[in-house]
Amino acid sequence: MINLSKKINILPRWIIAFLDGFIMFQCVILAFWLRANFDWASLADYPVIGSAATYLMIGAMVMFFTKSYVGIVRHTSLSDGLLLMRTTIITAVVAYLVDFGYSVFLVPGKHFLPLSVLVITSVLTLSFLMVYRLFVKEIFSLIKYKVESNLPEKDVLIFGAGEAGILIHKAILKNTHYKFNVHGFLDDDPKKQKKKVEGIRVHGGLDMLDSLVKEKGVKELIISVMDLSPARKREIIDRCITLNIHALTITPVNEWVDGSTKTGSLREVNIEDLLSRDAIMLKNKNVASYLSGKTILVTGAAGSIGSEICKQVARANPGFLIMLDKAESPLHEHEIRLESEFQDLGLQTVLADVTDEENLEHIMKTYRPEVIFHAAAYKHVPMMERYPIQAVRCNVLGTKTVADLAVRYGVEKFVLVSTDKAVNPTNVMGASKRIAEMYIQSLDKKLRETGNGGTRFITTRFGNVLGSNGSVIPLFKEQIKKGGPLTVTDAKVTRYFMTIPEACDLVLEAGVMGNGGEIFVFDMGEPVKIIDLARKMIHLSGKKPDVDIMIRITGLRPGEKLYEEVLNDQEKSLETHHPKIKIAQVRPGVFDEVNLDISLLMEMKGNEGEMTLVGQMKKMVPEFLSHKSRFEAIDNESIVHELKP
Repeated sequence: MINLSKKINILPRWIIAFLDGFIMFQCVILAFWLRANFDWASLADYPVIGSAATYLMIGAMVMFFTKSYVGIVRHTSLSDGLLLMRTTIITAVVAYLVDFGYSVFLVPGKHFLPLSVLVITSVLTLSFLMVYRLFVKEIFSLIKYKVESNLPEKDVLIFGAGEAGILIHKAILKNTHYKFNVHGFLDDDPKKQKKKVEGIRVHGGLDMLDSLVKEKGVKELIISVMDLSPARKREIIDRCITLNIHALTITPVNEWVDGSTKTGSLREVNIEDLLSRDAIMLKNKNVASYLSGKTILVTGAAGSIGSEICKQVARANPGFLIMLDKAESPLHEHEIRLESEFQDLGLQTVLADVTDEENLEHIMKTYRPEVIFHAAAYKHVPMMERYPIQAVRCNVLGTKTVADLAVRYGVEKFVLVSTDKAVNPTNVMGASKRIAEMYIQSLDKKLRETGNGGTRFITTRFGNVLGSNGSVIPLFKEQIKKGGPLTVTDAKVTRYFMTIPEACDLVLEAGVMGNGGEIFVFDMGEPVKIIDLARKMIHLSGKKPDVDIMIRITGLRPGEKLYEEVLNDQEKSLETHHPKIKIAQVRPGVFDEVNLDISLLMEMKGNEGEMTLVGQMKKMVPEFLSHKSRFEAIDNESIVHELKP
């Protein structure tokens, strides 16, 4: 690919300064000639050459201070013109003062540079300095156009005729990889429609897109409006997908270099742009003030949710932050990122397993956390179906161990990060998280009834988070990169989605809002069909589903649901101060019974005990009905009956 900036050398500064000086010198001579009505003989009394030389010396000194010769001629702009005007005016003023001194002190009554000649010289100088720059710029543009005739073309529209749209238009015209044919702007503002911006017509709103795609052969739409609502952005992108044109958007302003944009500021539309919703604006402004100065422990700190919780806690200026995880490399990497971003943060990483009670007690005794966010968990459904004992050890025993220590060491609040898979679970992972919820709720109830502790236990329950480790979106991106196929378990399967920051906002809000015993659930919006998600991701990559990249139905994996829920059929919800955050009315169990059942679970070890263990889980969570799993056999009423004491 030809890059003119590299092919054609930039003129050295001394050559530009020489040309500017030469023009100044010649303009003085031309000014004298014009002033004399082209009668050279009438200038015999004036030292024309000496006057020109004097003006040149003055101009050279002024140029040295104003640096008017350092600009790249091919990129001459209005700012360069203003700088040349300033240089010319200063030169004229200094020349006038020198001529005044000459006529008063050296040769009384004699002017070597009359005022009329000086005025004409200034006008000529400014004009010629700008004209030759613009001439070079135009020659370069013609050469660039000639070269671009061999570049691949892109027919585009720009959505948004504001400042960002204008900057993007200027940027793509300078692109050296493609020749962009900008066929116009689209804008929602009726005041801009049918007018011209940068000489380009603003055709109308989004409703004009269909006809322009047909008439102009538009292949790309650049979305330049940065404050579009997620709903409006989805509408625009969905229209692009329907019309089979490529959509691009721009990076945030804070990522622009030196406050200006380039074609590098354009980015592909991500599927997250389609799934994101209006941000949840939490009304409780006490989150930061509550966490400020406190010692905070985050378990599972290296995971998708845990790491974001740590980041948001760090912004609240805690007294000390303890990041606990058993994954060494991710924990180390996250530590480096936080230390770089929050240099004054009191931070300690702890490599530990939440089921190791002895080690955890040492950590609690050493750091005395006041708030615990418990995000450590095994979350992958198919894997937990294969290893139910490990699921119970981490998700149930791990939660119980940390919660018991929280009571023992006087922690103010314990916030459990749960999942919508705990509702009507069809898999071991969801059931293990439901049992963890049950223990937390019953423990909080017992503490309230007996008055034997001040720790308040709170649970947050939400769906899938965008881009989390091992989730469907990173998987689809990787499959698209390899050319497909994209694997979907079932054409009917749906999931709720939310962003990681939103999920962590909810967790932090719960830590402040909760009084103990609540299960906070989140209005997840509308569920998304995974097969539609796959098709849209293929479209966004510039390919056609089932043509360029295939979609393959693989069948539901053991324990997977067709759809998820955030509330049980028997559960109702209470409103909170925010319309999208509710409290599930879940009747807490009896602590002694739940605790005994968990003790029985932990006694079941070895592969031969898996069926018995899952049977015990089903006894604890009667709504736990396995799906396409080896544990479906336990759902037979006679088997479950045999397990009952």
